Amino acid sequence: MAQAGPYAEAMDQNRFRQATPEDAQALLDVERAAGIAALGHIFPPGMYPFPSDEVLAKWQTALTEPGVRVLVLDDDGADHSRLACFVAHDERLLRHLAVHPSRWGAGLARAAMDMAVAEMSDPRLWCLADNDQAIGFYEHLGWRRTGRTKAADYAPFPDEVEMVLPRD
Repeated sequence: MAQAGPYAEAMDQNRFRQATPEDAQALLDVERAAGIAALGHIFPPGMYPFPSDEVLAKWQTALTEPGVRVLVLDDDGADHSRLACFVAHDERLLRHLAVHPSRWGAGLARAAMDMAVAEMSDPRLWCLADNDQAIGFYEHLGWRRTGRTKAADYAPFPDEVEMVLPRD
């Protein structure tokens, strides 16, 4: 009998839970690990160290902000303080999606994104313009660029592109 892979397990919505203020540090840890692994060509670590204090403050605010939902998946294969992935969104904006690098390729990003967009109306997001991996992922799943751009929140303030998920 074939066993279900990690993606099938991730699709079980009962495995995701609503983040609490106590998860702020774990959210920072996943964002930092994923950011350093995937975005070094945009934010060279020697020139632009990861802004841990600012990102932690962002999570502390988001976790108490009305209308913001942060879903997390605990990493069962690691110590219990680590998250495998997270997704943060409000009614229209997919604010952030990240998977710990040790869990890349397991289908967790898609599972988390699917859960988020199911709860959203007119889903949209902002993605770093030079994050080819993420843009390719989103475009593969039907997201389209709108043509709008803005500067990122952190130095060196690279461009972000807006994307929307058309609903038929």
